[in-house]
Amino acid sequence: MKNRIFSGVQPSGNLHLGNYLGAIRNWARLQTDYECLYCLVDMHAITVWQDPKELAGSTREATAALLASGIDPKGCIVFNQSQVSQHAELAWILNCVARLGWLNRMTQFKEKAGKHRENASVGLYAYPVLMAADILAYKATHVPVGEDQKQHLELTRDIAQKFNNDFGVEYFPLTEPLILGEATRVMSLRDGTKKMSKSDPSDFSRINLTDGPDAIADKIRKARTDPHPLPETIEELEKRPEADNLVTIYAALADISREAAVAQFAGQMFSAFKSELADLAVAKLGPIGQEMQRLVADPGHVDQVLRDGARRAQALAEPVLAEVRRIVGFLNVATNDGR
Repeated sequence: MKNRIFSGVQPSGNLHLGNYLGAIRNWARLQTDYECLYCLVDMHAITVWQDPKELAGSTREATAALLASGIDPKGCIVFNQSQVSQHAELAWILNCVARLGWLNRMTQFKEKAGKHRENASVGLYAYPVLMAADILAYKATHVPVGEDQKQHLELTRDIAQKFNNDFGVEYFPLTEPLILGEATRVMSLRDGTKKMSKSDPSDFSRINLTDGPDAIADKIRKARTDPHPLPETIEELEKRPEADNLVTIYAALADISREAAVAQFAGQMFSAFKSELADLAVAKLGPIGQEMQRLVADPGHVDQVLRDGARRAQALAEPVLAEVRRIVGFLNVATNDGR
């Protein structure tokens, strides 16, 4: 069997350049060498309020983004999380394995809950355990993650190891991270110290995958920079967050190293560099946006992809859950032996 990858993206609308470079593009490249499951994690999405009327549409749009980016739903399994009940069932069992002290150390909860932690949902707090269940329901060997998700994957490994130790089995694998590419963390076009985010109130902070060529070029032209020419070394670049972000985006889109990008544009003014970056971004992202529009206009096809993916995902997850139920001692009265 090939090594198995699981990864997910939240279908909460406005997928952007950071999602593409940090995750989706890499997923498309991994599908030839791994058995891949790619999930629209709609159960994770509702850990914060989602408009029910918009969530279904956002799920279709995010699915369209995956397909438009080159993910093959016949070779991979593409599905939405809520259609595979084994995720929720395993999450409860793993909630009984995970420890409060582990969850209390999760920095993303602290960031998302902010000062009003007492008003945060239990789902937001337990989010990392559901993420562990997503991965372990398929006994995935690898997960492509950004830097901000490494802590959650470490928790997944801790939970898997404790489950194995508690029940005296070697059942769940200790899943390995895959951190890929030049742009695992794309920053805001308005503030190079903050991650590009769909929740940023300024649309000019991000390039949405649905943006047309004119919008892409305009956002790059208006991206924040500093008054100095582009630096000549990586060390200088890393002291200038806006310059670092734009050069990193160029390097990722061009499939070259940051060092090569710095050498290519060293000493140039930002106006010339932005023109090159805009042309490259339009060439790479424009066709994806057009294909997304075509797919969103055909919801029956997108729904069929998700339906087929859910069926295939269930076929993999159910034997795993059946063995978990046996390991923990759940009574199965449907069998003659009571196991």
